[in-house]
Formats: sequence, C-alpha cells, structure tokens
Amino acid sequence: MLDQVTKVHDETRQGEAYGPEATETQTYTKKFYIESYGCQMNFNDSEIVASILKEDGFGPTRNVEDASLILLNTCSIREKAEVTVRKRLTEFRKLKQRNPELLVGVLGCMAERLKSKLIEEEKLVDMVVGPDAYRTLPALIEEAETGQKTVNVLLSREETYGDINPVRLDTNGVTAFVSIMRGCNNMCSFCVVPFTRGRERSRDMDSIIKEATDMFNRGYREVTLLGQNVDSYYWVSEDITVTFANLLEKVAQISPLLRVRFSTSHPKDITDEVLFVIAKYENICNYIHLPVQSGSTRILQLMNRTYTREWYMKKIERIREILPDCALSTDVITGFCTETEEDHQETLSMMDYVKYDLAYMFFYSERPGTLAARRYQDDIPEDVKRRRLAEVVELHRGHSLLSMQKDVGKTFKVLIEGTSKRSEDHLFGRTDHNKVVIFPKEDHKKGEYVWVKVEDCTAGTLLGTSTGKA
Repeated sequence: MLDQVTKVHDETRQGEAYGPEATETQTYTKKFYIESYGCQMNFNDSEIVASILKEDGFGPTRNVEDASLILLNTCSIREKAEVTVRKRLTEFRKLKQRNPELLVGVLGCMAERLKSKLIEEEKLVDMVVGPDAYRTLPALIEEAETGQKTVNVLLSREETYGDINPVRLDTNGVTAFVSIMRGCNNMCSFCVVPFTRGRERSRDMDSIIKEATDMFNRGYREVTLLGQNVDSYYWVSEDITVTFANLLEKVAQISPLLRVRFSTSHPKDITDEVLFVIAKYENICNYIHLPVQSGSTRILQLMNRTYTREWYMKKIERIREILPDCALSTDVITGFCTETEEDHQETLSMMDYVKYDLAYMFFYSERPGTLAARRYQDDIPEDVKRRRLAEVVELHRGHSLLSMQKDVGKTFKVLIEGTSKRSEDHLFGRTDHNKVVIFPKEDHKKGEYVWVKVEDCTAGTLLGTSTGKA
C-alpha cells in the first residue's frame, strides 16, 4: 500500500525485539525470540502469540542467540517493511547453519500474502502462520521439529482471541494495548488489510473489560483500544447490544486513574455519541486519529474512502464543536494513481484547514492484491511522489510547531511513562493530547500523574517543569 513513511511524533515501532515483563521469573528450557513490524495491532498480536507459546513451555528472550524459535510478526502495508523482513530472514538463515534445530517462522500479514515464496521458492522459513491461526502454533512447531515445512494462513470469521490474556513482552508497565476487534470491512482500494486479516468481527465486551481491569490492577495507567476501525465495533449478546460508544464508556468507568485512548477511527463511522462520551469522561483522552488520506474528492473516490472533501471538513467542525480542545492526527498519502497537481494542492489546503497536531505521511506504492493494483495504473513518477510528500511534510512541521508553541506557558496533567532517552535526570510522559513532555525527574516515578508547566518546545516535544503530583 504505502512506502517511504515519514512520521512526526511517531508512536509506532518497527522491527522491535520483544523481551519478558519485568515480573518474569520463571525459567524455560525452550525460548522464543520475536520481532514485530507495522501497526500497533501487530505488536498486540505478538503478545497473544507469547501467551500461547508460554502455555506450550516456551519462554521469551531478547537474545536471538539463545532462542530455539525465532518469529517475525510481519506487515504487508509497506514495501519497505517486507524488504526489511527478507533481510532479517537471510540473517537468521546463517544462525540456522550453526544450529540446524533452530526453527524460524513468519507470522502476520506478510505470512498470508507470501506463504509459498517464503517456504518453497526462497526457503527462508520453517513455518508460516497467518493472523487468525496463532492457536495452532504448538501443533505447527511440533510438526516443524520433524523437518516438515508447516503453513496455516486460513482466515476466520469468528477468531478474536478474546479468551487469551496477552503476555506484556516489551512493556513500560504503564501503557498497554487492548485489541477490541479484528479484520476490516472497508475496502479502501490502496489497502491490503481486508485480504490479509479478513472480515471484521468484534470481541465480546466482557473479555475486554476484564483485560483492561486486570491491566489497571497490575499498575498500568493507560490502555489503548485497538482495531482497524474501532468505531464500527458492535457486539451483541442475548440481552445486550454494545456499540463503540458504550464500550468506551465502560472502560472509562473502570477507574478515573485509567487513561483511555483508541485507534483507529474511520471518518464515516465516528459518531456524535462517541464524541459526547469523550467529553463526559476526563480520563478519555482528547485525541482522535482521523485519517484523511487525501484532500481531493476525486482521489478519495478512487481510494473508495466513501466520503468527500466537504463531508470530512464538516466532521472536523463537529468534533471541534463538541470537543473544542481535541487534538487531531491523520494519515496522508501522496502520489496516488492519477493524482494531479490540483489534487495535491487540495490535500495541502485540507491540512491548512485542519492544522493537524500529529501526522503520518507516506507516498503511495502499489501493493499486490489490492483493488488499486487491479483497477488503476500506478502512474505518478516517483520523483513527483517524493516532491509532493516533502511539501506535505514541510507544511505539517509548521503546523506541528505552532501546535506545540500554543502549549508554552500552560500546565498539563502528564502520565509519566519512563526516563528520558537523552538524560537520566529527566522523565517523559504524555498529555492527554498525546504530546510528549520532558521534565526534571525530582522525586517523581513512572506511572504517576503530575502537573507539568510547559516552558519551551520543539516541533515534536514539550519541555517543562513539574508543579506537583496530580
């Protein structure tokens, strides 16, 4: 779908190795090493996989040399991610030459799309497991240990892993992701997700509340509810129907000390009901990620986004009417099929209209299997895509800096997530607008809420001093 991602205030992680929770004390004779690529959903899936493997006698390790099982949880959204994964698999093949009993597997979206190439043509892996087949991992591992190549990439209309308690592998002990649904029914023409993750299905509310409550009782102070399109969450039992607004409220009611975020929203599905719930609860963050993709109605129609430029702008107006202090972030794709300079200028003018606080910006690259790949020619030269992307990035950086500068002199409630990477004497946390704040450590600790007065900023970070515990 997308390539050459440029992110400001990036909250996702690429190719990150997972290790055990700080509370992990059990020793294991078999160990697994896992790297995860792509969206937050993939990282949450890796935690589900870890839970399944621990039940099968495997323990997590951060040291790839100690592993008897190496897994890469992959993403097909961007070509760059696939190139990176192939490079890593080539490196792991060298480990297998030294240790023939080592098993290497590929999980996730890339696994589903490239199963035959990875196993038969390139002979890079021992097993390929799709996003809906993680429960079969123990059986697949057992078969692979006999020398057989194993594959399960069947998609499901029911699987939500709602009964599995994820193992928090790479955690700060403060923030966590909770998956509320899987798959996607939106057929955006540029996107491969409906083909790699299947149709949309919602997890039962009770299991979500139980997991979020467990996180809070274990000391976590922020949960992010995850889905490809959280606003279309819809769960029905015998005597109750639950919408996303209902679920959001239930999670917020766990405790006023538990911050709640969610991602991602589709502009066509986010409702006034959701906005009013956000306004009602102080612990639901005033932050909405609302991908626009393009500012041109013509391009939006080609993308099958099901809204127009004018409709999106009215949705922004409604958000600001109900939530005047709400921070907004977005995704933008430049250089989609047939995009003209006029279309591009409409995207720039949309960004000027909204002035997003955060943005994830890409230029388009065709992904095999998508509707766009079948219907349209990828006809915009790469140098034009890159130039347009650079213009989008430059414009957003100005908006981001203005957004940060507006906060100088104000005091915010900040949840401390850990020590600053640049200084052991400073801590970092986030406002409910999802802006990173750095301030002197003093006697504060991770997991606390503190009031921080902002004294300065960069285009991506607020700098301040604590005025006391919140």
